[in-house]
Amino acid sequence: MADAQSLRIVHCFRSPIGGIFRHVRDLAELHSAAGHQVGILCDSSTGGAHEDRLFEQIMPFLSLGITRFPIGRAVGLGDVKALVESYKLIKELKPNVLHGHGAKGGVIARLIGSLLRVRGYRVARLYSPHGGSLHFRRGTLSGQSVFMAERLLERMTESISFVCDFERQTYEAKIGTPHCNAVRVYNGISERDFGRIPVAGDGVDFAYIGMLRDLKGPDVFINAFAETERLVGRPLSGLIIGDGPDLARYRQMVDQKGLVRRIGFQAAMPIAQAFALSNIVIIPSRAEAMPYIVLEALAAEKTIIASRVGGIPEILGTDSEALVDPGRADLFAATMAKALTDPEWAKRTMPTPDAFRARFSASVMARDIEALYRSQLARI
Repeated sequence: MADAQSLRIVHCFRSPIGGIFRHVRDLAELHSAAGHQVGILCDSSTGGAHEDRLFEQIMPFLSLGITRFPIGRAVGLGDVKALVESYKLIKELKPNVLHGHGAKGGVIARLIGSLLRVRGYRVARLYSPHGGSLHFRRGTLSGQSVFMAERLLERMTESISFVCDFERQTYEAKIGTPHCNAVRVYNGISERDFGRIPVAGDGVDFAYIGMLRDLKGPDVFINAFAETERLVGRPLSGLIIGDGPDLARYRQMVDQKGLVRRIGFQAAMPIAQAFALSNIVIIPSRAEAMPYIVLEALAAEKTIIASRVGGIPEILGTDSEALVDPGRADLFAATMAKALTDPEWAKRTMPTPDAFRARFSASVMARDIEALYRSQLARI
């Protein structure tokens, strides 16, 4: 395929929240700037005002438009309707690249791409797990069913693009070595995201920024915050920033621990605005692939304390003092106390801005993904 030829790229994913949405937005913007035509297909039942603003921002880069309709999180009969709607839309768009993100997005892109291939369309089918189905456990019936589906879908896949080595290793351990092409392309941060974001006058000691569900560990943050106060011997301040299904339960937890005056809640907001509220960001996830919040925080020159999960050690270094065993509120508290009381702690533990920038750039990510698209199209 000639390098000068414009590609028609459609990204399929379920929830327009979090890292997947960020990944797709960055790719769409950079690939559009490179002359390609890009579109998005995703769920209409998730996201709020913050995500609506993000859609408005990315719309100028989506010449193939945005289409949203209900796509359930759990597998169900509604998936049949979603697949039918997806097929109608994608057929009209005539893409030559279908890139599925996450479990549901991967199913849509690969099944619809395969139907189009049967009808004579020349379309490359790519898949990025972003964690997704890899969070299931091997010893469960649901996990075995999902992994079997993933193995079957490999037959409808030109290439799998993993966002970190951990994701690829997890895939191989749970599903097996891919029978299709497989590569690792790190997530990257755009140029406008680099640069220190100072804390406003009303900033807090610690911030949790992310989805409000147990997988991401807000409960660990709350417990660790209470223990950190005990360790440093004085009241502290914290914020939980984000939206999600378990908000009411976390509010109740904060109330029960007597922390209502010291831990506040704010809805999801632009990340730069969130970073202006604290210099120390806590990322207590129980599972991750390659979380953008870590990349974004480091680009903004924030101090982070994170779970030793997923690809986070590939960012901070496997021996980093900033890494904590997942779910261990006591260990998070000990590290939070150090970060707050030792002025040299952040300097010792965080990567330098120059070294970080050289490795995790969105321009490199977009270049490598485009090369992957073209190489797979050339084989069809």
